[in-house]
Parts: sequence; C-alpha cells; structure tokens
Amino acid sequence: MNARRAVSGFTLTEFAVTVAIAAILTTAAVPGFQGLVASQRAKNSSSELFAALFNARSNAIMRNANVAVSPNAGGWANGWQIRDAGNNVLDNHGALSQVGITGGPAAVTYNASGRLAAGSAAPVFLFTAQSGGTTVNQCVSIDLGGRPYVMKGSTC
Repeated sequence: MNARRAVSGFTLTEFAVTVAIAAILTTAAVPGFQGLVASQRAKNSSSELFAALFNARSNAIMRNANVAVSPNAGGWANGWQIRDAGNNVLDNHGALSQVGITGGPAAVTYNASGRLAAGSAAPVFLFTAQSGGTTVNQCVSIDLGGRPYVMKGSTC
C-alpha cells in the first residue's frame, strides 16, 4: 500500500508573501517610530532638568539658604549639579544622550524663599532631540517666583 502522507507547513510562495507584507508594514511604521523616539528623548531630558530645579527650590526653602543648579564643565548638555550655600554637591546629573540644550544661564540660584535671586532674568532652556529626520523641541522655563515648568515647542 502506497499511502501519501500529508505534509503540513508553508510553501516558499506563502513565506515570500508574508515577508513582503512585513517589510511594507515596517517601512510604513519607521517614520512614526522615529518621531516617538525623538519625542521621548526630549521629554525625558527636560523632565530631568525640571526635577532638578524643583529639587533645588525645595532644598533652598528647607535649608533656608541659597541653593544653585549649575552646568557641569562643558555646558548644560554635559549634565548639572545642585549645590548648597557651602558649595557642597547635593545632586549630580550626568551628560544627556543624543539631546542638545541651548540657552540657560551660568547657574540658576534659588534664595531661601524659593525665588530666583534678585535681578535674575527668567531662565529658559531649549531641549532638541533628533531621530532620523524628525526633530522635537521641549522647553523648560522658570518664572520669577521660582517655579519651573515644561512646555512643548521650539519657541519658549
């Protein structure tokens, strides 16, 4: 008796069609994914600086003394430090990855009431992240009352 066994699996044609469909879907999704990556980089980096500024303001109020946030050597994109009035480092943040920062003063100093030092202009930091052909901007600003805030956009 010569019984043929049924063979299950994919034919080469079915496999080729599946790969072609996957390639088309991947090609369509890449630009949207690049925008998502750039957006997340900008949001995360700006949120980290926001948290550092908020922390410095809280420390100034708690310690009843000046507390400053200043850039590491080479500028804000290389990270920042929070220092108390005795120049002790309270926190140190390392360099940012694939995100640029423009603007920002030499240091942001909070006085004992949590406000910016007298005569200070309101600092503005512009974060720029790129992924592929997509560029996303995020701003961190501080009002004269000392409260930091984050907003999306290239103009702060």
